[in-house]
Amino acid sequence: MISISPLLKKIIARSPIEEPELTTARESLPNDSVDLQPRHCLLIGLLKAHGYSLNASESRMLDDMLDDEEQVASDGMPAVSIASLLKLLIHKGRVLPDSIAVAVAFIFDNKLSTSQCALLLGLLAYTGYDKDPQVLAKTGRTMRAAADQIDRQELRTAVGKASHAFGRYEGGLCDIVGTGGDGHSTFNVSTTASIVASSILLLSKHGNRASSSTSGSADLLQAIQPKAPIIEAVTAQTLPKLYGKSSYAFLFAPIFHPGMGFVGKIRKDLGIRTIFNVLGPLANPAEGQIEARIVGIAEQRMGPIFAEALSLTGAEKVMVVCGAENLDEISCAGKTNCWNVVDGKASPKIETFELEPADFGLCTHPISDVAGGKSPSENAKILVDLLENKLNANHPILDFVLLNTAALLAVSGACEDPMEVPQDGYSDVVIKERGPGGQRWKEGVRLARKAVESGKALDSLSKYIEATHSLQMR
Repeated sequence: MISISPLLKKIIARSPIEEPELTTARESLPNDSVDLQPRHCLLIGLLKAHGYSLNASESRMLDDMLDDEEQVASDGMPAVSIASLLKLLIHKGRVLPDSIAVAVAFIFDNKLSTSQCALLLGLLAYTGYDKDPQVLAKTGRTMRAAADQIDRQELRTAVGKASHAFGRYEGGLCDIVGTGGDGHSTFNVSTTASIVASSILLLSKHGNRASSSTSGSADLLQAIQPKAPIIEAVTAQTLPKLYGKSSYAFLFAPIFHPGMGFVGKIRKDLGIRTIFNVLGPLANPAEGQIEARIVGIAEQRMGPIFAEALSLTGAEKVMVVCGAENLDEISCAGKTNCWNVVDGKASPKIETFELEPADFGLCTHPISDVAGGKSPSENAKILVDLLENKLNANHPILDFVLLNTAALLAVSGACEDPMEVPQDGYSDVVIKERGPGGQRWKEGVRLARKAVESGKALDSLSKYIEATHSLQMR
């Protein structure tokens, strides 16, 4: 089978295309619409959008894809047609973000045909609408609305009972998450940082299995030995109960977003990055209770876009980060660009600044030193060793985790104690120094390091694991 995904990526990126490559791809197209795979559908649509002349067979198949009467969903039921929207995208007409959000909503209900779903995802990438702040904000809201719904009052009550607010941290839920796709395959730093931070904050970590790396957040957690959490036990119904026993929760995306199952095979067949590769950080099912978050992105140009999208959702206490090497974390190797949403719901504005390890009082380490293991089990062992305080004080992975944990603690307000009274179990030397963005990054490292050294971070993981097993037994 000829792979046409590289060609699809080139067309979307407006990269030069060699004629033989194009000819080979077109010759691989079937002659009948019923034999079209998602990648074939998108190739025909992109050829038309990019200004290529379609031959008779390609024109006929495109007409079939855009025929309002011929659309059938994957379950064999009649599908909703979004032909008018697709035609606007093909011909570069103006499309409203609300129209895109409505079309994406049909995906979660399995109401689109395979061909129209493939065209929608690819054309959003080709036209750049998948990088529009309003589109991201509205489709993120659509994705949350399609998720299994958490009882908001129950969750609010549970969070209120479990919270341990101090400083300027008000006791709400926090998240640290990356879009993935940076190509660096580093250790699972955001997941580990979320566990360390949960000894101080309430965490609602939204994540999934690996997409482009070898070890995603879910893979890591399920590989923990000797006893792994039952991540599937945390559902919309059980989440409020979990916070009665644990300050940490992992919201496994397939459990909370079952509608994503309808598009999985299409995305795999297309072999390109789509809007769904960046929607995860905007689709935390516990959104209404999220007080603070760090969002890592894998492209510098997406920084201000993501920050604006988050501000449009009303998010407060949020910082978007991208390492200088296009790392979707705060980099341990050098500079990290930051976009901080200020004033949240009132009159949001975005401040930009740079961070580097020295701002946290830490040394730099090459990215190659934080690659972690080659499998989830290897990374899980590193995670447990770190939490058991077995890593050297200046171990590259420990520093990498401390950097990112400290950032979440600082953004949450946990590093700000107006009385300057240290929390129980921590050093009495509060670090008042402020760095870029006006935050106490070094104080964040102090708190994070003490969480590891005191065993509180390990205890937080243990309580989460036991809580998931107790939920499973109900």
